Amino acid sequence: MRVIIIGGLGNFGARICRRLALEPGLELIATGRKPISGSECFGPASQITTAALDIDSPDLQARLAQLRPHLVIHCAGPYQGQDYRVALAACAVHAHYLDLSDGRDFVADFSQQVDAAARAAGVLAVTGASTLPGLSSAVVDQMTTGWTRLDTVEVAIAPGQQAPRGEATIKAVFGYAGQGFKRWQAGRWATVHGWQDLRRFSFAELGSRWGAACDVPDLALFPERYPGVQRVSFHAALELRIQHLGLWLVAALRRVGLPLPVARHAGRLNRLANVLLDRFGSDLGGMRVRVKGQQADGRPADRTWHLTAPDGNGPEIPCMATVLLACKLARGQVQQTGAVPCMGLLTLSEFAPEFARWGFVERVSDG
Repeated sequence: MRVIIIGGLGNFGARICRRLALEPGLELIATGRKPISGSECFGPASQITTAALDIDSPDLQARLAQLRPHLVIHCAGPYQGQDYRVALAACAVHAHYLDLSDGRDFVADFSQQVDAAARAAGVLAVTGASTLPGLSSAVVDQMTTGWTRLDTVEVAIAPGQQAPRGEATIKAVFGYAGQGFKRWQAGRWATVHGWQDLRRFSFAELGSRWGAACDVPDLALFPERYPGVQRVSFHAALELRIQHLGLWLVAALRRVGLPLPVARHAGRLNRLANVLLDRFGSDLGGMRVRVKGQQADGRPADRTWHLTAPDGNGPEIPCMATVLLACKLARGQVQQTGAVPCMGLLTLSEFAPEFARWGFVERVSDG
């Protein structure tokens, strides 16, 4: 199966390329806006080839057709503000499509915009094949099996300061800092603001961290996926308090109307953080999902799933759902067609071998 990884030379795309290169029967082509040799990015012994491909080019579909893909993986974020030209171009050349989008509107509107084209082409197009909602929904599904009621879903991610950060991710974070968005609270929609709503979270092996509200696809998708749920929240918990409070302050200033175009300087600020702050942090990251509800016997349920990622390997987590789905498509294990968010396509047990590969540790506790 020939796989085109758009943005395959970036932070997440290169990780996906290296992981899929371990699978037999896959021909990998990593693309970027500018041509670069595969040996320069992946090493002289790598079998990964490269090609130039610009998703903003008017001849994107024609260029993609020349590469003759069976699967297109779109890693060229940030997805906030993008349209669906890449997904539609993949469908037009009869190729399956996966992306790692963390853009709420992009993921929420994906099916409506792409489903007809995917079905007509007889392919599967999946958005959000990443931590959210790909992994998060698999965790919720597993932990609430047999429950009669789900009341609360609380997701938090805590990246290690020394783990590599992609510029697109930084741009996305800065983009919604201080901006209002809807979150499901007490069974209704309420407005909160990006990088506000500070709360403390306890992570296995990481200890306690402050977390701030972020706008993610789960906030739009989970109230419909889990009927009756009363509250869905997501927080990001940075390791260094000074960086976390700095973002909170920027968000507060933007919230009151001060125009701060920080997203424009994401690359420069990221490099500055590398030089000035990384030495004070660690390479240990984590994730937690807490659910509350009612068990089948009527007893209240309160369960928390923790994932700890050592050695700076936390950025592998957003890549796993895409890797797993690519492998399943290559093996012919997915017959579904159409365009869907990444929910119900993977189980938590399917992630377990990838967790083990990177030395990640899972823990579940009942409160």
